[in-house]
Amino acid sequence: MIFRLNDNLIFPDPMLAEPDGLLAIGGNLSTERLLLAYSNGIFPWYNEGDPVHWYAPHERFVLFPHEMLISKSMANVLKKRKFQITSNQSFEQVITACSTIKRKGQNGTWITDEMKQAYLKLHIEGYAHSVEVWEMDKLVGGLYGVIVNKVFCGESMFTLVPNASKVALIQLVKSNLFKLIDCQFHTNHLESMGAKMIPRDEYLSILRS
Repeated sequence: MIFRLNDNLIFPDPMLAEPDGLLAIGGNLSTERLLLAYSNGIFPWYNEGDPVHWYAPHERFVLFPHEMLISKSMANVLKKRKFQITSNQSFEQVITACSTIKRKGQNGTWITDEMKQAYLKLHIEGYAHSVEVWEMDKLVGGLYGVIVNKVFCGESMFTLVPNASKVALIQLVKSNLFKLIDCQFHTNHLESMGAKMIPRDEYLSILRS
């Protein structure tokens, strides 16, 4: 059953989500609603022109910091120190890059202007975090997400040169600020770095602890 949200600041139980993870439709992207959603393992994902779709997947693709894998080739990249890394210095640039970069197998972007403004507000209020990767003063990679109880709920990442997004993720993990990195959905790229699927109830237990 897919729930229809109204102006009341409330979400149904995440356990009631459809097999594809869709839980509810409607509502808005206010800071209060977004924080309530993320604290219950729910996130928005929808296309331009559609009402907001809220998802709570039955399984979550996550990376435990102590299980991160760094390949020999990636270790060599880090050793060369060809990239400069910052945090929360260019959040707007990162989310804009994530929304405009072309991705294999995808038509357009799900990061609408409405979403960009909502997450920028979350960042200004201290709830959203970014990592920036620079090469010769040019932003070449990065990622951003929402922080809930020392869980980093990753939203998107981008890279313009090989390995830049991996460097951003490694920096995020090595910051020792987070007990879990929530990657949301499976990718081979993240699996190669140690990410794995866990049941939703296990994810929610960690999120709420």
